[in-house]
Amino acid sequence: MVCRRCITAVEETLTKLKIPFSSVTLGRAVVENDNLDYGLLGKELEKIGFELITDEKEKLSENIKNLIVSYIHHNNNDVLDINFSVFLSEKTGKEYSYISKLFSEHEGVTIERYIILQKIERVKELVSYNQLNFSEIAFLLNYSSPAHLSKQFKDITGMTLSEYKKKTDKQRNTIDKL
Repeated sequence: MVCRRCITAVEETLTKLKIPFSSVTLGRAVVENDNLDYGLLGKELEKIGFELITDEKEKLSENIKNLIVSYIHHNNNDVLDINFSVFLSEKTGKEYSYISKLFSEHEGVTIERYIILQKIERVKELVSYNQLNFSEIAFLLNYSSPAHLSKQFKDITGMTLSEYKKKTDKQRNTIDKL
């Protein structure tokens, strides 16, 4: 779950199934039912595009993804001046070497690569808003320089930031054309 609409959808599913819950957050629902029919819940969640995860290692891997996504995409435009290994260790209560190995095994990508991919998605979002220049975006996402951001963006997307900006500008309609 990566957004408020996802949380609402899960809450509605739990309510529909009359499953009492105390909280639903990104990637996690705390239910108050010892006799839960996981099969039925899993099927209902699949109908709305979610997966029920009960394996502890898989839960930890999902938690790591949710922590990264939440920090990069929902940080209220604060500068990302964080050491992710320390952050993830503190949030999960596990040694970074353990969660790094587990994450790579479950996701087929390293935590570092996943963070880079998420940052590039955030860059795309910020570029499409057309409110910040490339230097401001680089600073916001804690790149050492706009050149570093540009190189990483090109490596991941195959296009320069300018090419991407031109592409999104052409795809967007101005308010008067809606």
